[in-house]
Amino acid sequence: MKTIRLGKTDIITPQNAFGALPIQRVDKDMAVKILRRAYEGGMTYFDTARAYSDSEEKLGLAFEGMRDKIYIASKTMAETPEKFREDLETSLRLLKTDYLDLYQFHCVKRCYAPGDGTGMYEEMQKAKEQGKIRYIGITAHKIGIAEEIVKSGLYDALQFPFSYLASDRDIALVKVCAEAGMGFIAMKGLSGGLLTNSGACMAFMSQYDALPIWGIQRMEELEEWLSFFEKDCVMTSEIRGYIEKDRKELLGEFCRGCGYCMPCSVDIIINQCARMSQMIRRAPSSNWTTDFWKNEMMKIEQCVECGLCRSRCPYELDIPALLKKNLADYKENFM
Repeated sequence: MKTIRLGKTDIITPQNAFGALPIQRVDKDMAVKILRRAYEGGMTYFDTARAYSDSEEKLGLAFEGMRDKIYIASKTMAETPEKFREDLETSLRLLKTDYLDLYQFHCVKRCYAPGDGTGMYEEMQKAKEQGKIRYIGITAHKIGIAEEIVKSGLYDALQFPFSYLASDRDIALVKVCAEAGMGFIAMKGLSGGLLTNSGACMAFMSQYDALPIWGIQRMEELEEWLSFFEKDCVMTSEIRGYIEKDRKELLGEFCRGCGYCMPCSVDIIINQCARMSQMIRRAPSSNWTTDFWKNEMMKIEQCVECGLCRSRCPYELDIPALLKKNLADYKENFM
């Protein structure tokens, strides 16, 4: 297992980290079991956020009393200094710690900088001076903003979507981060669940100075990732061929399932319905054709094209068009 140093920080961890967004979907007992098993299996870096409902609380329960054995990163979506301070204090309390290894501005619409009038970067600096955070990070979904962040030289780490569906521009971003001494944290390594070959995903990541945070909510999923501590997973001609086949099938406009488009004004479950065609074929399950999902898909006919989902999408997708395309396919092939 390759070891990663996150940029110029002293965060040194296996290239196999835990993304704690999904554990908000399981009960506390199961979440604690999964998190502790992750640590026992070799994972030392755990990523969460204030926006992930009770994810921070579950990490706090799992790792109380062993703070020096792991790295904890969290995030804030605050847009004012007051909200920033409130979020940070809440995160520290729930995580049962007095410091975070990395604190990140979450899903930003701009690169916060000193003197920009928001006071946000200054709050980060103040928190660092107070010892409440060790390093300053930021997460973005739009490539232009991410590139601006790297050029700024203000951040210790950037978190950005990165998988083997990455564009040349995405790959260049990772390399520029490395040259700038900025850590690169790869989110959406499975492209919202569309990529199902964990070995191919791990082999792709091994080529770069990137720290992937795999979203995990089931013990069997965790064991799959932990298995890579026991075996090397490197790029081979066979894996490269598999990836190329997948890229041909998936490249283009597709929903990553992040959910930032929600809520919908007519209650469509956008982050599932807008990618139903891919999910039903790539992650086959009888669940996708139950009466529940048939009814949810039919809600697309009620779409009023208000444009809210389109304006919120960090990938700038034409979501109403994607919904209609998925509904047409669903009605033709699965109803």
